[in-house]
Amino acid sequence: MALEQGPAKDWYGILGAEPSANVSELKQKYQKLILMYHPDKQSTAASAGTPEECLQKFIEVDQAWKILGNEAARKEYDLQRHEDELRSMGPIDAQMYLEEMSWNEGNRSFSLSCRCGGRYVVSEQEAAATSLVPCDTCSLMVELLRDN
Repeated sequence: MALEQGPAKDWYGILGAEPSANVSELKQKYQKLILMYHPDKQSTAASAGTPEECLQKFIEVDQAWKILGNEAARKEYDLQRHEDELRSMGPIDAQMYLEEMSWNEGNRSFSLSCRCGGRYVVSEQEAAATSLVPCDTCSLMVELLRDN
């Protein structure tokens, strides 16, 4: 399931959950909200907003669950959130292929010296999923390129 590009919604915020929440917690929050905003469950005495607002909220809650309730989609969403956070932290110093970085067999990671004296370090597992690697000392990052 590919996630949309552009300004990403805060799916965790829509469900009122923390990113560290487990699937069971997310499901409970989803079920509570979906009942609250379901068009067939609206009553005039305890309305959570106008019918249009409730329908929009119902749709957002459903979309949030479709992403966060699916392990693969959630992982992809979490990686995108992480990369968005990194992009906002600092400038990209260089673009390179993983093979251009030094391999450290001991901790199974790739590394590269930064011009500030720090290091760009990415584990073997992270390298497969991320495209931005921050310096451990300054705000610079390198972008990992992949062969298509």
